[in-house]
Amino acid sequence: MNFIEKLKEKAKENNSIVCMGMDPLLKRIPLQGNPEEVITKFYFDILERMIKENIKPAIVKPNIAFYEQYGFEGLRALKTLIQKYQEAGIPVLLDAKRGDIGKTSMAYAKSLFEFWGADAITIAPYMGSDSIDPFTDWCEQGKGVYVLVKTSNKGAVDLQNLKVENTPIYMKTAEKLAGEWHKTGIGSVIGATYPQELEEISRFFVDSGKQIPMLIPGVGAQGGTAQDVVNVLKKTNNPLAIHRINSSSGINYAYEKENSSDYAGAAVRAIEKLNKEINFQG
Repeated sequence: MNFIEKLKEKAKENNSIVCMGMDPLLKRIPLQGNPEEVITKFYFDILERMIKENIKPAIVKPNIAFYEQYGFEGLRALKTLIQKYQEAGIPVLLDAKRGDIGKTSMAYAKSLFEFWGADAITIAPYMGSDSIDPFTDWCEQGKGVYVLVKTSNKGAVDLQNLKVENTPIYMKTAEKLAGEWHKTGIGSVIGATYPQELEEISRFFVDSGKQIPMLIPGVGAQGGTAQDVVNVLKKTNNPLAIHRINSSSGINYAYEKENSSDYAGAAVRAIEKLNKEINFQG
């Protein structure tokens, strides 16, 4: 089964296209212990509540930097969490944003897909095709590779909006994804905070005739809304099931907004609320 088929299957199975970011910050987690204990218990409790209430995201997205900052304890927690979430039937998209010369990219890809066991990853396109290929070669094994195209941060405009032959670099990157870089399973990262560019890129992908899944961050804390994203996808006739709308802090730390100690329940309620806002019917 290729990655596109896996995305469709999981969206239907979980009746969701939500991606839950998993970005631990010890100062925001109301637990005591060493980093490994705190991070593992926090996300175990959320997973247990998901299973109990049968409310699951379509995929989870741990950002590796949030674990690396806590050294080996953080990394051990990440390894455990990847395995536990996959055992519960939830795929893992490891947000690593790697990209380097060919041999280094090969080593990164081997680490992310073999050692960490990720179902999908994020990569940076700045170094071009020979840095992309070692990652997308894994698409033949059913893995997903999301390439940064138009990111959700404010500084994205510094380089991504520069024009080459009167075309912004983000569109040049999108053209590469649908053209010479394309393999089934290659996807794109496009921020919800730039709805006009999201519509432009989504329409281009649909017109290309290629199914290119989009990871769409920026919903919630960064200011984008899931409804705006859904409206764009529907307007451009882009099938919802292959795309993933990400929320990280808005789910992880929903208990803060609720002013509640029930962090696991609050996280699951936030997923349920986002599911309702998206209104995906599998």
